Amino acid sequence: MDERRLKGLLGICVRSGQAVFGEDGCRKAAGRGECGLLLLDGGASGNTRKKYEGLCRGKDLPMAILPEGLIEAATGRPCMAMGIRKGPMLTQVAGCL
Repeated sequence: MDERRLKGLLGICVRSGQAVFGEDGCRKAAGRGECGLLLLDGGASGNTRKKYEGLCRGKDLPMAILPEGLIEAATGRPCMAMGIRKGPMLTQVAGCL
């Protein structure tokens, strides 16, 4: 995983409107079929991880666990989960993982 490149891509996702944050945002985007990848912070608790794993299984959505603090460092938002919407940035981000 190229963390430096991934941080840059996550920042671009935020600026281009291709990112959703938190449980509500990720759940809504997944329910509408808009989310193509869920990213979870490595510092998430076991319960939080189970919650997102269940969401991903139910929606057949791929999930990646990132190093602790990477999402916040890349986006400036203190959150545990970030969804990447289907679109041009999805393949770029997925290619970094």
